[in-house]
Amino acid sequence: MLELRSIFKSFHDGESDLQVLRGIDLSVAAGQSVALLGASGNGKSTLLQIAAGLEDADSGEVRVLGRPLATMDERQLAMLRRRRLGFVFQQFNLLPGLNVLDNMLFQRRLNRMPGQDEWVDELIQVLELGPMLKRPVEVLSGGQAQRVAIARALAHKPQLLFADEPTGNLHDTLSRQIMALMMKLVTGSGCSLLLVTHNRAMAAFTARRMLLEAGHLQELE
Repeated sequence: MLELRSIFKSFHDGESDLQVLRGIDLSVAAGQSVALLGASGNGKSTLLQIAAGLEDADSGEVRVLGRPLATMDERQLAMLRRRRLGFVFQQFNLLPGLNVLDNMLFQRRLNRMPGQDEWVDELIQVLELGPMLKRPVEVLSGGQAQRVAIARALAHKPQLLFADEPTGNLHDTLSRQIMALMMKLVTGSGCSLLLVTHNRAMAAFTARRMLLEAGHLQELE
């Protein structure tokens, strides 16, 4: 489903190069969930962006659904992201001018999926979006915007879900409910999940946990 091979990435700080990823290898099978743990600023989000094809590595290969991202043009990448991938990033990237419901259903509508089914109803209920469906996203609090972003990422049932600190602004009970939703998608539809989190309680929901430290990945028990 997702394969990273010998991924290297450095950043230039004006005087020297800071190498944050040093030959990363990672495979995530269909229906598998993997959490990336590690200290802040050590490259977890960078690795997630590279895996999602949103940032280039200095060297190495990323394969999604068996195909190298490097062989895809911009149109093919856009279609892959629209149909197969889901994203929850720390910048929520909600669409201004649209209300909560329209943001939530945006990717479903692009994929010509129905606007309502049991999965959509469950997302609305668990994420407590019912009272705000018609509200403009511009007036939402940070926590509310985060819940809408999660709903949008899950609504079209992606084959591969990338989540960067998806529960960072939410209370523990809702955080656990969101992780349970993600795991339901993984187990129910064969979706793969790559999760970045600093929270070991959230990481405990996933089947595998990896520690990124000094540019290297280590599998945790």
